[in-house]
Order: sequence, then structure tokens, then C-alpha cells
Amino acid sequence: MSTRNLYEITGPDREHFLQGLITNDLRKLAQGPIYTALLTPQGKYLADFFLIARGEAIVLDIDSAIAESTIKRLSMYKLRADAAIAPSELQVYCGTGPAPEDALMDPRDPAMGWRVYGARSGDDGSDWDAIRVAHCIPQTGIELTPDTYILEAGFERLHGVDFRKGCYVGQEVTARMKHKTELRKGFVTVAVQGSADLGEEITVDGRKVGQLFTRAGDRAIAYLRLDRVSGEMQAGSALITLI
Repeated sequence: MSTRNLYEITGPDREHFLQGLITNDLRKLAQGPIYTALLTPQGKYLADFFLIARGEAIVLDIDSAIAESTIKRLSMYKLRADAAIAPSELQVYCGTGPAPEDALMDPRDPAMGWRVYGARSGDDGSDWDAIRVAHCIPQTGIELTPDTYILEAGFERLHGVDFRKGCYVGQEVTARMKHKTELRKGFVTVAVQGSADLGEEITVDGRKVGQLFTRAGDRAIAYLRLDRVSGEMQAGSALITLI
């Protein structure tokens, strides 16, 4: 599990301010944590994070590697909104075993277990890569990079986007991909036989059709040009097959 930074967003305009920026609908916070993303105006990924309602604040739970740049961007968008963003004293502890009484379920997929917000950080030692690969759940900074479109990354399946909430930054491109095009590229789980490195090109008859990402045992997450996939593929010296 990646290192996380937590922030608290407070003020009477906190929900209105965020609602016009993120891919998910803040009204769902009454039901539990939400998973969401911040996009460029061109609809490409900038950041992904969790939001949790906690009293008069919204807690933002984000990968440490992109925390500073994301908070700077959110602050830039804040303008005259009556809202403030500050580091939180809370920490997050994650696991997949028996859930503590105060645990909140990961909104992406039941297999990702639970998250507890309090004084403890880290996780229970679960094999997160194996879980992510089995359920094709992309990770910040590995599969999720600035050239990613969130629908190709499975955000609809992972409950990270809402198509009825109204406008947000990048909404037009995302909606067009949903309603007017057939996705020809995306992340999928593949079987791997042999040696291949993270980032290795996947080819068919010498032609690139994708790229290999997180691997766990004989499975991996791959980004593939789905309309060009047929039968067996190669990545380094490894044989790749679509599951």
C-alpha cells in the first residue's frame, strides 16, 4: 500500500467547491467514502483520491507522491470559495482481514478491504499487488499516469465516476468517450509465462499492442490496444495471453 497524505477541507463552500472539479458526486458522501479523480480540461488524469465526510470537514486521502501538486491545483481552483485546505492529523490504516468496528470499506472493490482513519498508519500486510492484479485495479504512479483516460483505467467499474452529477473539469471528454465511442484501449488482467519487466512493450508479430505493468505471479495488469489483440502476445521473453 502506498504512503498516504491526508488533508481536511473545511468551510461552508467545501462541497460546492469540490463538486465542480471531481469526477464523482459528493452527494454520495452521506453513504460512505467515495473514490474520485481530478482531470485536465482535456479529460486526462491528474490525480485520484478518496474523500470521506467527517463532521464539518471533508477528508482527502491521497498518494503522497502526488499530494503536494494536487493540493496546489485545488488551491488554484478555489478562488473566492469560502473553503480552506489544511493537513490533517488523521492517518489511515488499511487491511483485508476482519474489519475493525470503525472501518470504512474501500469503495473501489470489496477485494480491496477497508480503511480506518485515526492515529495509526500502514496496513495489515495484505498482498496488495496480487489483489490489484486479480481485480485489475490501477495504482497511482504505476498504471495511473498523466496520459491516462479514466474510462480506459476502469473508473466506471471502480465507482470513481458519475455520469449524472453535472459538469466538472474534463467532463465533456469523459462523457463523449462513454456515450459516443467504443473503447479500443484499456487496462486488463493478462497471464504471463516467462520473464518480463515492468513497462515492457507487448507485441503481436513485432507490432506494439500495449504495455505490461504490475505483475503478481503469473498474472499482470496490462494496457492493451484491444482491437489489435489476437491470441498470443510477447513482452520481452514472456508469452502474454488475455484472460
